[in-house]
Amino acid sequence: MDAIDYRIIDQLRQNARAGYGDIGDVVGLSASAVKRRVDKLVADKVIRAFTVQVDPAVDGLAVEAYVELFCRGTVAPDELRRILSTVPEVIDAGTVTGEADAIVRIRSRDIQSLEDALERVRVAPNVDHTRSAIILSRLVDRVQD
Repeated sequence: MDAIDYRIIDQLRQNARAGYGDIGDVVGLSASAVKRRVDKLVADKVIRAFTVQVDPAVDGLAVEAYVELFCRGTVAPDELRRILSTVPEVIDAGTVTGEADAIVRIRSRDIQSLEDALERVRVAPNVDHTRSAIILSRLVDRVQD
């Protein structure tokens, strides 16, 4: 990858529907040259998908929380993945350093459905307890869902 590839990716991050000609105007290439580069980035799996981001509230998922997950003993990441994949409200999760074993991001319709999802996580055999923080307002959102 070179600087132009990075600029093309930047343009696609801003608008995945941008035309090759429009991108080319920004990066200084013809539309066909941009298309060839995008095709190569896709073939090389640098670009993994083109997506649409919908406001979660439109889908009825207005409540979001970060949840620290604390396990009993040592739990393998594959076991945590198995546990968390059974809860559809879990939209993102990762193992972390520090006191918690994992950080989990949950989206739900309302507080009651958030509580229900948290309970399904808490009752998993290796989970000791959780600590939650409900998001009040989003300040920066660069994450692609």
